[in-house]
Amino acid sequence: MSITLNFELNDHDLAHFQAAAERSRKAVEGKGTEEIVAAAIALLDDAQKTQLPDFIRQRLLRLDDMIAMVRDDAWSMPDADRQRVLSALAYFADPNDIIPDAVQVLGFLDDAVMIELSVRELAHELDAYDDFCDYRAREATRRGVEPATLGRTDWLDSRREELVDRMHARRERDFGVGYGRSSGYGRESYIRTWRPGVFTVR
Repeated sequence: MSITLNFELNDHDLAHFQAAAERSRKAVEGKGTEEIVAAAIALLDDAQKTQLPDFIRQRLLRLDDMIAMVRDDAWSMPDADRQRVLSALAYFADPNDIIPDAVQVLGFLDDAVMIELSVRELAHELDAYDDFCDYRAREATRRGVEPATLGRTDWLDSRREELVDRMHARRERDFGVGYGRSSGYGRESYIRTWRPGVFTVR
């Protein structure tokens, strides 16, 4: 038997999570990219050992995508865009988040909420990266190579530049709109193509 639970975050709730995110950013000040990414990967590793509800697991998969964006040499994000993603990842590098991760199941609930907020904030970045991964997978198949073996290439760089320009244009268009639509949920036909991720849905 399964049940559906819906809950709504009001402005006060959002302010609470935004304040927590800001505290986490300050807590990890001075840490480098590798340290922040390693801490977020450690969270995913811990989550893999736990039986989690699907709605949490699906959001952890999007956290994995945020990590992959930073780690993917072929995507090679511009510094300002990379910093936006790292700023979102800071919460997951802070051991003192709202609910300690050691708390069975519920320990990842605050992470799922924060991922949802980050996904909405980074919707255009994630959409562009998904499109890039799809393009890389199609081209890799056409050329008879594995996507994982591809680094920087002229044909990938050209597509990446197009997608980054589109991402910037869409972000500029939506500036000031606040939390927009989510990205990556409810796309029943979407098949997640290869990226340097560490998390799997089982």
